[in-house]
Amino acid sequence: QLQASGGGLVQAGSSLRLSCSVSGGTFNIYTMAWFRQTPEKAREFVAAISRNGGPTKYADSVKGRFTISRDNAKNTVYIQMNSLEPEDAAVYYCAGTPHTTVPTTSRWEYVFWGQGTLVTVSS
Repeated sequence: QLQASGGGLVQAGSSLRLSCSVSGGTFNIYTMAWFRQTPEKAREFVAAISRNGGPTKYADSVKGRFTISRDNAKNTVYIQMNSLEPEDAAVYYCAGTPHTTVPTTSRWEYVFWGQGTLVTVSS
């Protein structure tokens, strides 16, 4: 089970950190990722991190502003979001898969999903 938290309303230029805690599985074998979705867009990839926290991958739109990390001792993955823009407003979902050892951008690779946490960015 994946439980995302940390969303909220912030002003443009602000920072926010989302967390996703994982229970009921072997967290350190999961490649983890964050996706986001708005009513106007399909769910899109944001960032992913490998099992051991090594290789990461980011969407071009968030590179240099967002950082994904994980703490395997706490079964938690994070995404630090800096310099938020109104275009970053969305429901953010964490996802995980045991089926790949490298970060992947495809939503179809991920088999476990959290419930989503809403990020609103005011201009």
